Amino acid sequence: MKVRESVSTLDSRNPATGETVGEVPTITPEQVQAVVDDVARVQPAWGELPLQTRAEYMRRTAEALLDDIDEVAELLVREQGKPRVEAYTMELLPTIDALRWCAKEGPKILAPEKLPMTQAFTLSKSARFTYEPLGVVGVIAPWNYPWSIPFGEVAIALMAGNGVVLKPASLTPLLGERIRETFERGGLPAGLVQVVHGGGAVGEALARSSAAKIFFTGSVEVGRRVGEVCAAQLKGSVLELGGKDPMIVCADADLDNAVAGAIWGGFSNAGQTCSGIERVYVLREVADRFIAGVAARAQRLRVGNPLEWETEIGPMTSAGQYETVVELVEDAVASGATRLCGGPVEVPGLSGKFIAPTVLTDVTHEMRIMREEIFGPVLPIVVVDSEEEAIELANDSQFGLGASVWTRDRRRGERIARRLESGMVWINDHSFSHGVCQCAWGGVKDSGLGRSHSKFGFYECVNIKTNAWEPGVTRDFWWHPYDRTLGEAVRASARALYGKGAERAEALRRGAAPLLKVGRRSLRRRRG
Repeated sequence: MKVRESVSTLDSRNPATGETVGEVPTITPEQVQAVVDDVARVQPAWGELPLQTRAEYMRRTAEALLDDIDEVAELLVREQGKPRVEAYTMELLPTIDALRWCAKEGPKILAPEKLPMTQAFTLSKSARFTYEPLGVVGVIAPWNYPWSIPFGEVAIALMAGNGVVLKPASLTPLLGERIRETFERGGLPAGLVQVVHGGGAVGEALARSSAAKIFFTGSVEVGRRVGEVCAAQLKGSVLELGGKDPMIVCADADLDNAVAGAIWGGFSNAGQTCSGIERVYVLREVADRFIAGVAARAQRLRVGNPLEWETEIGPMTSAGQYETVVELVEDAVASGATRLCGGPVEVPGLSGKFIAPTVLTDVTHEMRIMREEIFGPVLPIVVVDSEEEAIELANDSQFGLGASVWTRDRRRGERIARRLESGMVWINDHSFSHGVCQCAWGGVKDSGLGRSHSKFGFYECVNIKTNAWEPGVTRDFWWHPYDRTLGEAVRASARALYGKGAERAEALRRGAAPLLKVGRRSLRRRRG
């Protein structure tokens, strides 16, 4: 691996205190292709390893991460600002489990797959799918889940036989470096995973490079550009571009459970979650009790230093995101919304930007807060008169990442789920499946394209190739020369194979002569 001269350094700062956590060297956009080339030189040997051998490296990496779990958790808290408990529950435990899932299921999913050849004209042939590495995969990571999101994508790309270039978010560069170190501690070849740092131009350069596939998590605007750049090169991209997830609370919901789910789904990670609950539609019959419960529990959540075990709401990761959230709430209140609780708060001894869990009622879809991604600890609640109204409002969004339905009636929940325009629907839960690697992750509409995790995430990282075998004992009947006999035989075959009742027998009777002639031709070995 070549050592490149750094153009400058990028500081990482603790969002709770403003203190410097560390720094990393940056590179220029012009240097990105050379990094991709370096990985491409290491990747072929990795891609030739047996699937079970790659799986063993995934297991070793899981062990290495488990050995360092407390150290990585503290880095997550200091660099991103999420509460210490959430560093374990929402970032570290899921990635250890993802590595073990890749190791267990990857060899089965990626093994050659025999295809049944059941058509009469293919009986002499055999075929299978093979799943071949693409080469180098680029991963452009977000700052809100700077460990679990890229780590899972890197792991699946590696298990599929690829090398990876990771571009972490500029707010969380140290975690990107630690991802690389963790895989190398698991024994993977040095240089197979490399990390590049810099601004958006470096990410764009990675998209424009010879990397065969790009995984991007971020804003719709930037994601569109990434998708366009990849499409221009006829290569694929997986885009997870955020969400505006609705929660529908039916009249028969278990309200204690629904309130608890709304609190976690709306306020975990200080609301900085792509699939966080950003819109609640509650049936009028239970609205008063639900709203009172949400407001009461929101006010009990503890805002404070994320290093403390009891803290439930940490700082906003950046001042810019803090300002966006405050602006959206103020706009909603000015437009007629009622703020039941929450808003900007100061935490003694800390200089970070904190927002207490905020609950809004009397919101309408004309307000910006119901149409734009909030990405903060704010829960707008709308009272509806029917499930039909709830479904229509839930679908009235440019986003379609996830959604949840809360009801005791599974049949009702599944019926509503089928009508929701989203990539994922959870009934009586929300968003948990990002931590369950066998579940596919991705959205529709402006929430993106493609899927990460699951077997479909593996398929995003390979060339799916059909390999077919013909022993050559016969020749295909549809080959040259063409004549009337061949035409009549094929016509008779179509009716005999796919016709109805007596039509099939009649086709065989009328087509017997041409079918026999074509059959004799096919049985003759071709001469040189």
